Order: sequence, then C-alpha cells, then structure tokens
Amino acid sequence: MLTQPGTYALIMTCNYDQQVTIGKLGRLQVRPGCYVYIGSAFGPGGLKARIAHHQRISVRPHWHIDYLRSLLLLKEVWYTNDAEPYEHRWAEVLSGLKGASIPITGFGASDCRCTSHLFTFTDQPPRRSFRRRLHTKIPAHGSILQHKLAGCTQRD
Repeated sequence: MLTQPGTYALIMTCNYDQQVTIGKLGRLQVRPGCYVYIGSAFGPGGLKARIAHHQRISVRPHWHIDYLRSLLLLKEVWYTNDAEPYEHRWAEVLSGLKGASIPITGFGASDCRCTSHLFTFTDQPPRRSFRRRLHTKIPAHGSILQHKLAGCTQRD
C-alpha cells in the first residue's frame, strides 16, 4: 500500500524546547508535545518514497518540514491511498480536533489557502477521532491506515 500514491500525516514528538528557522517563514519555537504534519505523495514512488524522505534528516532542506524534521522524533504515519489528494481536507479536520493549535502560519501551505499543514497537540490525537470526523465530512473517503516507524531519531 505504501508503494501507491496518497495523502499522509506524519506523527512526531518533541521532548524539549528548541528553536529553528523555517526557510522564509521565520523562527519557530518548538515546544514539547506532539506535532502532526499533513502532506500528499502523488509523484514518482508514491507514499513509500515520500516517507523515506521524511525519515532522513535533510542536510539541504527543500520543504518546510525538512527544516523541522531534525528536531522531532518521527513515530508513525497515517495514510490513505485514495486517488484524490485530501491534504487540505485532512488539515481542516485536524485543526478541529480537541487541543489542536497552529505553531506557525503558512507551514507546508505555501501553494494553497490552508492556514497551515502543521499542528501541535499536548498528546498524540487519537487516530479513531480523526478518522471518524474525516468520514463524516467525506463519506466516500477510504481507509486511514497506520504505519509505525522505528529508528527515526531527532538530532540532539
């Protein structure tokens, strides 16, 4: 399933206060908690290639998430193989979950009208709640699968 295209959410954690500059967006104060980044992978290699990219720490950041990824522990990925890119709808639903906040406006959303594609939570949001709200908004939405990761560390 990861070899196909789709929409995904990176579930990451941070254990201590840090600062990072996110390209032209500016400085971000990274606080302990859960960070969820929404994206889509409809290019060559599909989800597998995109997730492999996010598992590595980028020495030459390209996307906003590349700047932040070195500070966060990547724990798991939620994804769907639906043929339609749902990243904007996922961001809308995620922003409505209890405890969601936006740490920096415009993150991952320079090519759309979304406020952000990055959200923070004190604790990891339940996938079941996200899935339920998403299927209420988009009844024809496919399954949301979970891929747990191991060994994706943050840079100290």
